[in-house]
Amino acid sequence: QVQVVESGGGLVQPGGSLRLSCVVSGFPFSEAIITWNRQAPGKAREWVATSWPGGATMYPSSVKGRFTISRDNANTTVYLQMNSLKPEDTGVYYCAEAGSGSTTWGQGTQVTVSS
Repeated sequence: QVQVVESGGGLVQPGGSLRLSCVVSGFPFSEAIITWNRQAPGKAREWVATSWPGGATMYPSSVKGRFTISRDNANTTVYLQMNSLKPEDTGVYYCAEAGSGSTTWGQGTQVTVSS
C-alpha cells in the first residue's frame, strides 16, 4: 500500500523560505512520480511541481525559479524548497504519488506566508 506523508509547513514572512518533505513508502521509490500541489481557501487545488524517476522536473510559471523539487533516494523522500515566498503561496500543500497506477495523496501541510 502506497503511503505519502508531508511535513515542514509553517508560518513564514514574505520573502522567506521553507522546505517541505514528502516521505514515500509502499512503492519502489525509483519508479515514483511525485507531484506537489496546493490549495488556498476557497480555491481549486493547484499543481506546483512534478518529479519524474529519471530526474526530470517541471513547474508552472507561478513558482518557476522560486520553488525546487528534489529527490533523496536513500531516504525515499521528495523535497520542495520554496524561496522568495509570497502571500499568494499560502495554502495547504499536498504531496501525491502517481507512478503506481493510481494516485495516492498525503494529508497535507499548511503553509502560511504573512507578515
